[in-house]
Amino acid sequence: MPIYFISKALSGSELNYLPIEKLVYALVITSRRLRRYFQAHPITVLTDQTIRQLLYKPEIYGRLTKWAIELGEHENTYCARNAIKGQVMADYLAETAADMPTICDPEQLPAPSPELWELYTDGTASSEGARAGLILTSPHYEEHTYVLRFNFKVTNNEAEYEALLAGMRIDQELGVKKLQAYVDSQLVANQINGTFDANDKSMQSYLALVHSLADTFTDFRISQIPRSQNKQANVLSKLAALTFNHMEKKYW
Repeated sequence: MPIYFISKALSGSELNYLPIEKLVYALVITSRRLRRYFQAHPITVLTDQTIRQLLYKPEIYGRLTKWAIELGEHENTYCARNAIKGQVMADYLAETAADMPTICDPEQLPAPSPELWELYTDGTASSEGARAGLILTSPHYEEHTYVLRFNFKVTNNEAEYEALLAGMRIDQELGVKKLQAYVDSQLVANQINGTFDANDKSMQSYLALVHSLADTFTDFRISQIPRSQNKQANVLSKLAALTFNHMEKKYW
């Protein structure tokens, strides 16, 4: 039962790691990001590679030695992965990691504006249904990601609105007061900012809902960004196309 996923795009010298080193590094990064799980529970690592044999070799050196010591703090068991069905999400994220924005070191980022949260949304509609990806970032750069699937038919523009509304409702439940939203839909951003008129009745209804929710925040802003700067939310929306019926559901 998937409960969490993380991803990281390799850069610099990391690109020169051997394939087996990249796999070990992926496990190290996972143990760091999900440290509370690794400390509280025994972890079973399903792999078709000889990670365990590599980490327990007495002649390893350099970064592998450091990683082996770090992973040795946890109760990890390495088992053979026979079926690939449960690997689909990891494979998909690995293939699309190059399209994701680089995650900066929080120490190198400018000081956050007090209480200002950032929301990135992307919605899309197709013959397979409507879905959305949301990324919510706190003033201290804590990132919350959401994958949504809508059980009703909408157009692409309506899906963009639905994604934004869902994100605003989540912020509202979290008690967020100041919110900066980013969307790659020029229509949605300009209609909300008043640059474009909403002539369609459906767009008028969505616009009214957004303004109603915006009034619950002390400070709400929305900006249109290029799709190239919203790739992470776009990747999340694509994940919703996969079937995860066992994952937690919530209805608004």
